[in-house]
Amino acid sequence: MSAGNFPSGFANVAALEDTMTAPSPALISELRALDGDLIVLGVGGKMGPTLARMAKRAAPHKRVLGVARFSDPAIANQLREAGVEPISCDLLDREAIAKLPNHRDGVTNVIFMAGHKFGASGNPAFTWAMNVAVPWMVAEHYRSCRIVAFSTACVYPFFPTDGPGATEAEPAIPPPGDYAASCVGRERMFEHGSQRWGTPGRLVRLSYAIDMRYGVLRDVADAVLNRRPIDLTMGWADVIWQGDANEQALRLLGHCTSPTSPINITGPAHTSIRWLASEFGKRLGREPILTGAEAPTAWLVDTSASQQLFGLPSVPLSTLIDWVADWVTRGGESLGKPTHFEARDGRY
Repeated sequence: MSAGNFPSGFANVAALEDTMTAPSPALISELRALDGDLIVLGVGGKMGPTLARMAKRAAPHKRVLGVARFSDPAIANQLREAGVEPISCDLLDREAIAKLPNHRDGVTNVIFMAGHKFGASGNPAFTWAMNVAVPWMVAEHYRSCRIVAFSTACVYPFFPTDGPGATEAEPAIPPPGDYAASCVGRERMFEHGSQRWGTPGRLVRLSYAIDMRYGVLRDVADAVLNRRPIDLTMGWADVIWQGDANEQALRLLGHCTSPTSPINITGPAHTSIRWLASEFGKRLGREPILTGAEAPTAWLVDTSASQQLFGLPSVPLSTLIDWVADWVTRGGESLGKPTHFEARDGRY
């Protein structure tokens, strides 16, 4: 989707995902230049299916494989229809990982998206297994490939809301909580594998990808529409259109480093939750109910490095707000997975 060439909204999920998975000329060119096929590990999550479909549309000459448990068989069927090859696998099973296609089978490009967040505080052992043990086994099996691994801005401490946010040079010392701490562990496993075997890679420190069905914008819009209070304590957030986040992650395959290195991926400006609620109030004809006061810090990052590589995201915040407002007004589908962006104690 070229900058400025935006639809006014989406009639249904099919139209939404068709727009979200459309590759740019830059992505098509960069994937064409890469040797080997591509595998997406943890393809069954919120972002995985559209990332895999975008990759296949950008590189129809490559095999694109998607790995997940596929507890919902419909996701595997949808991927298959899009030309993506689904592989059912429990990534906690070392023997199962050992059977996955790798460089010996022509697969040299890996996107790692597996992890565990929601419910982390109630099941910390599983959280650490998924976020630390699985990355190590993957780093070992795919040591001769490029690995772009999704991480999170939660590895950083909170930063002042009146500044640019954390750069990649900031030490990964997150606030308390099993989720954020285990995400640092995930990065360390890929870093160690890269140092040990020379594996090229990048660590995608993503902050709040959104589409119409979930994300910070959807959470705030739902609260405004349904007259639910919005806690302003975590008063700012960084957001990016899921299509842009997926595209930048895929393009990072052509910008890997050895040893692997982090890069912040999100929108170019910090977003005030108070302002966001006001904007949705205007569009939805509701007066937002606001509680609390903004803390002086939040999880905020500086995207100067990713902007140098990719420029600005293609979809600006104003367009995202319009899309979400239109979607919720018409009763558009929700994934029912709130982000809990307002949490400051690390409990999810």
